[in-house]
Amino acid sequence: MAPLPLRRIDPSVATHYSSHRRNLCAVERIALMSVPSPRTSTLAVISLIFGILCWIGLPFLGAVVAIVCGHSARGEIRRAPPGTIEGDGMAITGLLLGWVHLLLFILVAAAFLLFFGGLAFIAAHVH
Repeated sequence: MAPLPLRRIDPSVATHYSSHRRNLCAVERIALMSVPSPRTSTLAVISLIFGILCWIGLPFLGAVVAIVCGHSARGEIRRAPPGTIEGDGMAITGLLLGWVHLLLFILVAAAFLLFFGGLAFIAAHVH
């Protein structure tokens, strides 16, 4: 098979092609720069804050807010397109802090009622 003959390229076409190619690269660079960076879920941050606060100074109420906001944040992150919203770790941490605190709160309240309820029962039946 014979080699293909070389064709001569018109310099004006070559200049137009290279400038067009340079513009495409600039457009591609602008497109890459305009891709939004992922944002952190506000609900996840609130869940984490209230999860910490429920252990420091807002018992029960802080735990409930942490749990509600944590579940809402996880749903928001799952429904968003992949990579657009971050904060799943914060939401999970807020959920864990809230649920553990709520569980301990309920156990302490039950123990308190059983202990003092038992004392009241004993006091009522012992004359």
